[in-house]
Amino acid sequence: MAVATKPQQRLRRRRRVRAKIRGSAERPRLSVFRSNRGISAQLIDDDAGRTLAAVNWTEGDLRPMKPMEQAKKAGELLAERASGAGVETCVFDRGGYRYHGRVKALAEGAREGGMKF
Repeated sequence: MAVATKPQQRLRRRRRVRAKIRGSAERPRLSVFRSNRGISAQLIDDDAGRTLAAVNWTEGDLRPMKPMEQAKKAGELLAERASGAGVETCVFDRGGYRYHGRVKALAEGAREGGMKF
C-alpha cells in the first residue's frame, strides 16, 4: 500500500481547491505559500497568467518579525500593493493549507488593509 507523503497530500488538497476557484483581472486569486521559514502571497490573474501584486517574507521590514506578526503585516502590505494595482476584491486560495495560524493572519491582514474576499 502506497502512503502519500505530506507534500503529496498538500498537492492533492491544493488541486482540489484550485478546481473550484479561478482568478480574473477584476477579481484575482490571492495565492498563499507557507514554509517553515516564512510566508508569501500573490494576486494572480489566471485568465492572462499574470501576477498583479506579490509580497514575500524575505523583504526588508518583514524578515526580522515573528511569524504571526510577519503574516499579518504581509497581508496588509499585499492589500496596499493591490490597491495600487487597482484591485479591491479577490478570491482567497489557501493553497492546501488549513485556514488557521499564519494563513488566517495573512487573510485578516489583507482584510484590514482594505481587500474584500
